[in-house]
Amino acid sequence: MVNHTQSTKTISLEKYGIKNANVRYQLSPKKLQETTIEKGQGVLASSGALAVNTGEFTGRSPMDRFIVKDDITKDRVWWGNINIPFEADKFDKLYDKVVNYLSEKEVFVRDSFACADEDYKLNIRVINEYPWSNMFAYNMFLRPTDAELANFSPEWTIVNAPGFMADAKEDGTRQHNFAILNFEKKIALIGGTGYTGEIKKGIFSALNFILPVFKNTLPMHCSANVGKDGDTSIFFGLSGTGKTTLSTDPDRSLIGDDEHGWTAENTVFNFEGGCYAKVINLSQEQEPEIFEAIKEGAILENVKMNDKGEVDFADTSITQNTRVSYPIHHIHNIRVPSIGKNPKNIFFLTADAFGVLPPISKLTPGQAAYHFISGYTAKVAGTEAGITEPVPSFSACFGAPFMPLHPTKYAEMLSKKMQEAGVTVWLVNTGWTGGPYGVGNRMKLKYTRAMITAAMDGSLEEANKGNYHKHSVFKVDQPRICPNVPTEVLSPRKSWNNDEGYYKTADKLARSFRENFKKFEDNANDAILAGAPNVKE
Repeated sequence: MVNHTQSTKTISLEKYGIKNANVRYQLSPKKLQETTIEKGQGVLASSGALAVNTGEFTGRSPMDRFIVKDDITKDRVWWGNINIPFEADKFDKLYDKVVNYLSEKEVFVRDSFACADEDYKLNIRVINEYPWSNMFAYNMFLRPTDAELANFSPEWTIVNAPGFMADAKEDGTRQHNFAILNFEKKIALIGGTGYTGEIKKGIFSALNFILPVFKNTLPMHCSANVGKDGDTSIFFGLSGTGKTTLSTDPDRSLIGDDEHGWTAENTVFNFEGGCYAKVINLSQEQEPEIFEAIKEGAILENVKMNDKGEVDFADTSITQNTRVSYPIHHIHNIRVPSIGKNPKNIFFLTADAFGVLPPISKLTPGQAAYHFISGYTAKVAGTEAGITEPVPSFSACFGAPFMPLHPTKYAEMLSKKMQEAGVTVWLVNTGWTGGPYGVGNRMKLKYTRAMITAAMDGSLEEANKGNYHKHSVFKVDQPRICPNVPTEVLSPRKSWNNDEGYYKTADKLARSFRENFKKFEDNANDAILAGAPNVKE
């Protein structure tokens, strides 16, 4: 049985350099919620969920994420503007300042672990300045039983001090906030930002190094679920493409919504013990499972509410990136433990705001590697200052900000695993149809669900065997028919009703793909290079 109660055990933080702290260890979520409200750091929503405002930062800050350059990382990490090096002695000095800042304060400590597979389990101690950050850790990491807590020995430590502001000139940071990984000391040091996503993504980034380098396991920024016959499906996608929504399926058991490992034994396991879902425009009708998970124990971030505590999910006045975290058991149909076997289908989800990619298409192994390395989605007008028309957005492996190794390392592992497991890979456009953003409409969720269901149960392949249409620009296999989906929806060109405009826009996107891929060409084999789209000469 999972431990939901408070531990009576107390611990000292002296060995971390945190002196004379009032340590609140392993508090229950209920107690953490009460403490947050008492401190005026959060309020209760009508659903029973805790609502907090994360302050200055309502999302991650990629330019302020660093990795300490040491003997473990110096020759392995793909250094650059994603993995920014940090000097070891600068880290030590900054760490000392942070733990001095936390000394004499009330701090909230939680022992938990990542990785649902026993053979890959990572023990984590989280030290938080704020009670709601600690409640987030309860929701998002795996919760130890009483027996597991009794002999708990942390391997990694997260030190999280949102109220501590770095001095960039003195501390070696870019500005006052930072998230730094130290693989030698096994510490994730976070300061100057209250955005809780930095906590979970710190450990995700660490695992994206540890698992492939030391454990022959592919880490994936994906969701996963399993069918009644034991077939596992994996969903890759960037934020806002439908990863959480589409994997949360009443007819399939959810393994997890964001971070997984694929082992040499061909099992897929969740890193986490919870879900962290976007709630922009959330409705009970469209996403009932997620909507109903927002109850006591869940944490809403940066949402607007009325005087009765009712949330307006359409209100983005604080941020587009409104979120909820909840323990995975808030979803009714989950896999326990969070492990699946026998991966059969992989879906690459993209919100194509240009409206030119088919709503679903089948990829060759070379195309799959090409699209995985590309990691395409699109930003739409209004999401960021200055964006007035769709802009292609590429994030290698559908998660570049969290990948310490060169993207081709992950792509090679994925290609090998796909071929060994006989997996079918599908590219799914959850974005626009009938024209680009501003002209066309967002693909209906019920159609996307029907296409994915047909792909998983085999009826899509059965209906189109030997009769797929080869897309003239992207060269992918486009089905002509799909159960429960109108035929005209399947052809993006026909949905436009404007062939000239369609092909002109498709060529523009194809050129963006090719331009983005130039930096990977030297490390890609012929099969991967052949996965590139055609462009007009």
